[in-house]
Amino acid sequence: MLDSIGIESVEVRLPEQLENIDGLIIPGGESTTIVQLIDIYGMRQPLLEKARKGLAVWGTCAGMIVIAKHLKDKRPDPLGLMDIEVSRNAFGRQIDSFETDLDINGIDGPPMHAVFIRAPLVTKIGNEVEILAEVGQGKPVAVKQNRILATSFHPELTEDPRMHAMFANIAHSIQ
Repeated sequence: MLDSIGIESVEVRLPEQLENIDGLIIPGGESTTIVQLIDIYGMRQPLLEKARKGLAVWGTCAGMIVIAKHLKDKRPDPLGLMDIEVSRNAFGRQIDSFETDLDINGIDGPPMHAVFIRAPLVTKIGNEVEILAEVGQGKPVAVKQNRILATSFHPELTEDPRMHAMFANIAHSIQ
């Protein structure tokens, strides 16, 4: 998806690979496993330091869980990059996965199609967190705090690059 908007991407698995990037996307998957790998490969402290210095970070689905400050359940040990509380699998099991169209603050044009797969939900937000999109009444599914972005859904599973373009703009903005 990033290639389609002219953004070069690289895989980041080791701390030294954080050095020459403008932004980091922590993808969906299994949040406990992602956090275990972050810790096994010694990524936690270097990533936290880079984020403190202004690295743009985007967590999608499980990535939202990883970057949260608090979780409704106590696993995994999140990075605490965004002042949100998140409930894992808040919309139900795999069978309860769904798709919907969202109006996202900061993205022009028609509503964006969003795919939710065992998606998390933001249950509390800090004062500096901006809600970009909600489903239903008061259920935040896209949030932003400074240079940190989080989405409950999987924008990469659609053909719409606008969410990726938003993150690229955050990553390339002057700090």
